[in-house]
Parts: sequence; C-alpha cells; structure tokens
Amino acid sequence: MTLRAVVKGIGHYLPERVVPNSEFEKSLDTTDEWIRTRSGIERRHIAAEGETTSMLATNAAKAALANAGMDANDIDAIVVATSTPDLTFPSVATMVQSALGMTRGFGFDVQAVCAGYVYALTTANSFIVSGQAKTVLVIGAETFSRIMDWSDRSTCVLFGDGAGAMILQAEEGTGETTDRGILSADLNSDGRHRDMLYVDGGVSTTGTSGKLRMQGNPLFRQAVDKLTSTAITALGKIDLTDDDVDWIVPHQANIRIIKGTAKKMGVPME
Repeated sequence: MTLRAVVKGIGHYLPERVVPNSEFEKSLDTTDEWIRTRSGIERRHIAAEGETTSMLATNAAKAALANAGMDANDIDAIVVATSTPDLTFPSVATMVQSALGMTRGFGFDVQAVCAGYVYALTTANSFIVSGQAKTVLVIGAETFSRIMDWSDRSTCVLFGDGAGAMILQAEEGTGETTDRGILSADLNSDGRHRDMLYVDGGVSTTGTSGKLRMQGNPLFRQAVDKLTSTAITALGKIDLTDDDVDWIVPHQANIRIIKGTAKKMGVPME
C-alpha cells in the first residue's frame, strides 16, 4: 500500500478591486502594450484598505471546504504559504483556523515567496504520506500590494493580491503513476541569488516591512532554467519524461516564463 495525498476540494478568493494596465499609464512611463508584451498580464486584483492576507486566505479556505463538502473540523492541519502575513506573529494559518471555527489540529505558515505554494503543498504531502495528518488544508495568500513601490514600473505592474486553497486527504494507492494524488515532488533553493528578488526591510534590519526590489532579466532566466530542471527531476523520480506531460501549471502567471519553460521541456503551449 502507498499513501497518496489526493485533492478533495479547491477554492479561491480575489479582492473586489480590479486594476487594469491602463490605470498605470496615468502615473508611470508605461503602456498596456508594454506590460502585456513582457508579462502577459492584463489586470490584477488589489486588496481594499483593511482587507488582510488572513481574510483572503479564510475566504479561499471556505470555498475549498464547500467544494469538498467538508467542515472545518474535518481538517487536521492548515499550511499557509505567504510572504505578506498580517503580523510578524501569530501565523496567518492560526488566524484562518480561528476564523473557520476549527477547534482541533494545528496550523503554521511557510515563506518561500513566489514558490511558496509549492513548498506548502510539498509540506502537506509529507505530513500525509508519513501518517502525521490525514486531511490538510493548503493555502497560498498574498497582499503584495502592501510592499510595492508604486513608482517602480518594473515591479509594481507584475504583482497583485489574492488567495487559493486546496484540501488534500490521504488515500491508498498502488504506488504506480496511475494513482490519483501527488506522485512526486522536488524542491530547490539557492541563496546565492537573493539579490535578484528581495524586500529591502525586515524585523531584524530596518524594523519596517520594506519594498520589493527585483532584477528582472536575470531573474527571468533563472526562473525558466530552474522550473525546467526541477520539473525534469520530479518526472525522473517516477520514471516519466516530458512526453508524459499534458499540462504545466507554473508558480505564477507570467506568459514569458510559461512559454520559456514549455519550450525547454518540449511541451506545446496548447
């Protein structure tokens, strides 16, 4: 018998306010065409004043629970991926736990920025396959608008606010690639490249939240190379190849990264 973490429900939540590319033309030296060409992005959602990351996460969680036909107390653990928590502590996960009325289990946050949801998903999978939890709620939630430098056209047009949630539950599998659920995972990090994408503030440095800073071109090349190599490694762990892939769902919605990764893996865009 092989334990698999199988998707039982999904949900998402987006703030009401929508900001189209044209809105940036009023304050920045940019155009809708420039933004679309470099990112594929047409619009983004921005949280309202007072609308926090935990609020977005809770709404996404409620949608996932409804989709799964579950109650909050069916959940053993909550893992939230976020780089923009409401507070330094307690965790967003425990705030969601309280908001859902969940009186059992545990919750905690993981911070791996853009790749955070993959890290949270892999962490949840580890809990399930090890038998430490049967049902885990995984949430990715951000209010990146809070750390944007709105005068920096190279970054502020790329980010928005929102949350997505997924409920994973243990099921028995055969150990073959015909199983449902997570078949393989591969995680990587490389601290040598930290200056490519960072926030220039923090608790133990400036005492402020800081603003996001990015080196776009080298980061793009790094993203495509790493996404391709980690995907190939994950496939190799279960004796699959590029030819077995039907869909690529990347860690963020940037059309250049998606096209670059698909091309390097030999997977057609359609």
